[in-house]
Amino acid sequence: MPSTNQYNTYQSPLSERYASKEMCTVFSDQYKFSTWRRLWIALAEAQKELGLSAITTEQIDEMRRFQDTINFDVAQKYERKLRHDVMSHIHAYGEQCPRARPIIHLGATSAYVQDNTDLIQMREGLRIVFAKLVNVVSALSSQAVKYKDLATLSFTHFQPAQPTTLGKRICLWIQDYLLDIEEIDLRITGLRFHGVKGTTGTQASFMALFHNDTEKVKRLDELVTKKMGFDGYYPVTGQTYSRKIDSQIVFSLAGIAQSSQKFSNDMRLLQHLKEVEEPFEEEQIGSSAMAYKRNPMRCERVAALARYVLCNCLNPAFTSASQWFERTLDDSANKRISVPEAFLAIDGILNIILNVSSGFSVYPSVIGRHLADELPFMVTENILMEAVSAGGDRQALHEKIRRHAMEAARRIKEGGSTNDLLEQVAQDPSFSKIKSKLKEISDPVRLVGRAPQQVEEFISEVVTPLLKQHNQLIDKKLLPALHV
Repeated sequence: MPSTNQYNTYQSPLSERYASKEMCTVFSDQYKFSTWRRLWIALAEAQKELGLSAITTEQIDEMRRFQDTINFDVAQKYERKLRHDVMSHIHAYGEQCPRARPIIHLGATSAYVQDNTDLIQMREGLRIVFAKLVNVVSALSSQAVKYKDLATLSFTHFQPAQPTTLGKRICLWIQDYLLDIEEIDLRITGLRFHGVKGTTGTQASFMALFHNDTEKVKRLDELVTKKMGFDGYYPVTGQTYSRKIDSQIVFSLAGIAQSSQKFSNDMRLLQHLKEVEEPFEEEQIGSSAMAYKRNPMRCERVAALARYVLCNCLNPAFTSASQWFERTLDDSANKRISVPEAFLAIDGILNIILNVSSGFSVYPSVIGRHLADELPFMVTENILMEAVSAGGDRQALHEKIRRHAMEAARRIKEGGSTNDLLEQVAQDPSFSKIKSKLKEISDPVRLVGRAPQQVEEFISEVVTPLLKQHNQLIDKKLLPALHV
């Protein structure tokens, strides 16, 4: 039961600090138990439509009047006595609806309301996640286009490699999120309704209600499924839908955690290099001790929450693997925690990613300086090829430039000097024929390959069509206020 003083009891940081109001609403008690009541109403309506004379219009109307007015205190009183959450809510609903009390939950088992509600909540949660992913891609694509020509050092093993552009690097982040969008879309479109299956999935209780009319029982399944907004149901189940579905969905959310932690790690490294920086408010404090600090706290928070999701995804996997026959109850306590918290954590992650991806700062002068520090080493092969084309001896020139490069590296490492390799090459008579071309050869724009064109093609051919398809989901208001 909730405490009268929120400061005297544990509050989940996921709902208190990180997840959005809309995601918290989907997994709230109000949403859950009002959905139970919607399911009981849909079942009664369908049973009446199929000729069950025990159910009247007055009973259904009474149930509708109290669909969203949950008498939680009464349900809690019953649960303390009955030790059964579904029965406690049936009794609580029955007190509000005395006429309908005899027909509430008629022929159903607990999984009818529990499992169907879980599926509804997951579908709504996936839709929220999908919309935020589209907005993340929208924000990042704007940044990719903006910086498609900005040459920057690329890294392999976090060691300087051939130059790329910042826009191309952003496209790598976008690509991961596009894969997540495809996966979440697959989960949404593939998710079905548990339906009306009975105690062990055989629909035996409903066969009894409809005097062994198998077509009516099948029609009951179809009617309730349609009333609850699903196109189809799982044709065979035990008492519950397969817990493999929970595992698949949570693993899909873990895929977003992977993409987001990769993004946050790259941003943290770039912030260390002072090339790119996550948003930092005017009065924000980076450190309680070091007043000058501008720590990448938002991206660090992404990494922390992503780690939680990646660990948590094993919970539904173990739950699915450990189910016995038509059902066992060791899933219940675990999935009450693991599934909603996966959604809340991913929602919190995407809230931060939306904020960072749409508002990070870029420092071209620092990027240019870092590139200039390493560029002379990277263009040695280009210099060698140009000198050979001008009539030089490839082997002799290779040894000359190797020695210059080793000496320049020594001066940098031991003396902290700037990289003067190009100046040394320019002064070497062996390279006199191409001295005037050294500046042109070392122009970073010549060294980024097709990176700018790749950005243009990727955005125009892949990203833009997707954003146009889901234009109705793009909403600047999705950029939330963040907690430290």
